[in-house]
Amino acid sequence: MRSDIMKSGLEKAPHRSLFKAMGYTDEELSRPLIGIVNSANEIIPGHIHLDQIVAAVKSGVRLAGGTPIEFGVIGICDGIAMNHQGMKYSLASRELIADSIECMAYAQPFDGLVLVPNCDKIIPGMLMAAARINIPSIVISGGPMLPGKYIQPGPLYGKRLDLVKDVFEAVGKVQAGLMSESELAVCENSACPGCGSCAGMFTANTMNCLTEVLGLGLPGNGTIPAVYAERIRLAKKAGEQILELIKKQILPRQILTKKAFENAIIVDLAFGGSTNTVLHLPAIAHEAGIKLELTWFNKWSKKTPQLAAISPGGEHFLLDLYEAGGVQALMKELSRLDILNLDCLTVTGKTVGQNIARAEVTNREVIRSVENPYRQEGGLAILFGNLAPNGAVVKQSAVDAEMLRFSGPAVVFESEQDAVKAILGKKIKKGSVVVIRYEGPKGGPGMQEMLTPTSAVVGMGLGREVALITDGRFSGGTRGACIGHISPEAMEGGPIAIIKNGDIIHIDIPERKLECELSDSEINRRLKSWKKPEPKINYGYLARYAELVTSAHTGAVFKKV
Repeated sequence: MRSDIMKSGLEKAPHRSLFKAMGYTDEELSRPLIGIVNSANEIIPGHIHLDQIVAAVKSGVRLAGGTPIEFGVIGICDGIAMNHQGMKYSLASRELIADSIECMAYAQPFDGLVLVPNCDKIIPGMLMAAARINIPSIVISGGPMLPGKYIQPGPLYGKRLDLVKDVFEAVGKVQAGLMSESELAVCENSACPGCGSCAGMFTANTMNCLTEVLGLGLPGNGTIPAVYAERIRLAKKAGEQILELIKKQILPRQILTKKAFENAIIVDLAFGGSTNTVLHLPAIAHEAGIKLELTWFNKWSKKTPQLAAISPGGEHFLLDLYEAGGVQALMKELSRLDILNLDCLTVTGKTVGQNIARAEVTNREVIRSVENPYRQEGGLAILFGNLAPNGAVVKQSAVDAEMLRFSGPAVVFESEQDAVKAILGKKIKKGSVVVIRYEGPKGGPGMQEMLTPTSAVVGMGLGREVALITDGRFSGGTRGACIGHISPEAMEGGPIAIIKNGDIIHIDIPERKLECELSDSEINRRLKSWKKPEPKINYGYLARYAELVTSAHTGAVFKKV
C-alpha cells in the first residue's frame, strides 16, 4: 500500500511526526489512509451540503477500518457564472481540479480516494484525476435538487419548476410580453427549493448519472435526491467500499475501459443527456489512455432509442427518474437490445450485468420500454460539413420536429454578449441563423456555456423560427435548434471564422449535416484573407489555458508539452 511509508522505518519518523502534530495516532497511521476530495463551498447550491456528505463518507471509512483525510478543491457554479466573464473560467476549471487532485494524491501517501463532487465541471475534473492517478477510487455525488413548484394563485399554480426552463427562459418571456415580472419573481423564488444539482438532466446530473454507468459510482449515485437520508447512507457505503477496492486492488483504469465508455454514450443517448458530455467523456477517456471519437456518438445514436424525456427535453425531473427505478432500471431496459457491455467491472466489485440484475422499472412513462420509446434515436447527434469539418454537437431530443431541418441567412456576432443584446432587443428576424463565434476553447477563451442567448430565443417565442450555431458550447439545459462545439473553432481559423451576414446556413440534423452555401473555392479564398484576432484575454490562467487547450472535438484537453 502507498501508506506503508507511514508505518515503519526510522527514516519515516519525520513524516509520522508531522501527522502526529495534527492529532493522528499510531493506530490511525497503521490503517489505510483515504483521501476524501471535498468540493464543498458556499457559492454552489449543489455543493452547499457536501460537508454533510463527506462526514458520512468518513463514517463509512472508519467503519471499514480506514483513516479518512479530507482536502478541498475549487468549484464554480455555472448558473451564477452565466453571461459574464466568469463563464470563461468554468470549463477551464476542469483542468485545475484534475491537476490539483493529482498534486495532492502524488504528494501524499493515500491508499485510495473518495471523490465528492456534484456540479458541472467538478465531476469530470474528478473523474479525469481518478483515471490519471489510477489508485483505488470511488465517486459519491451530492445528488440532484428536488424540482420547485409554483404555489401562488393563478394559471401557473402547481406547475413544477426548474432553473433553466422556468427562470432563464422566463427572462425572454418577460421581454416579449409573454409573462409578467411578478410571475417571474415567483419563479425566481420557487424554482430552486434547496440544495442539490439543478433538477433536470442538465450537465451536472448527466455526469453524475454517467459516473454510475461508467462504474466509478455506486448504483443510485446519479438519482437519489440530495435531501434524502438514502443519499447519506450511500455516502457511508462509498466510504466502506473504498476499503474493499484497496483490498482487491481494483483500479480506475480497470473500470474505465473502452466498453465502459460505450456504455456511457449509450445511456447518455437513452436519457437525452447534456451536450457537454461530448466534451467530458473524451477528456476522461483521454486520461484513461483511450481515444474516444465523436463518430461513436452517431454510431450508437442510430442504435439507441431514447427511453426517457427529462427536462429540458421533457417534463420529467431527476426525482421522477429516481422513483422510476433510476439509472440501473434504465440500463436493465436497454439490456434487452443487447447493446450494453454487461461484463464491465464496477466499484461494487461486480459487473454491470450483476448490478442491474434486480433492477426494475416502476413507471413506464418515465422510463419507456424499448418497444415504445420517446424517439427511435438517441438524444445527441454529431453534425459534419463544410462549416464543421471536425464536428459539431446538437441535443436533437430538445429540438422541435420542424427545426430538425432548417435553412436561413446568417446573423453574425463576435461574442455572446453582443448576441444577447440583439436577441433581447428584438433585432433577430424570424428565419435567421444566429452565429456566435470566437467563443471556443481558445477564442473565448474557455468556451463559455451560452444558456442566456438560447434561453432568450426560446423565451421570446422564436424557438421554432430561429436557429443558433456557435464554436462555443451550451448548458445542459439548452433546448431548441442550437448547435455548438463547431470545430475547428474560429480562433483556429475554422470555416465559422469567415461566415458573413446573409450567408445561407443549412442545418440537417437527420442527415448529420451543417453547411454554409459557399463553394470550396470561396471558403478557401476567404480563409486566405482571414487574420487571427488578438486574444480577448492575455494575462493570468486563461491566457495559459488558451495556449495549451486543444479543440472541442478532442474534449478540449491540454496538448502535450
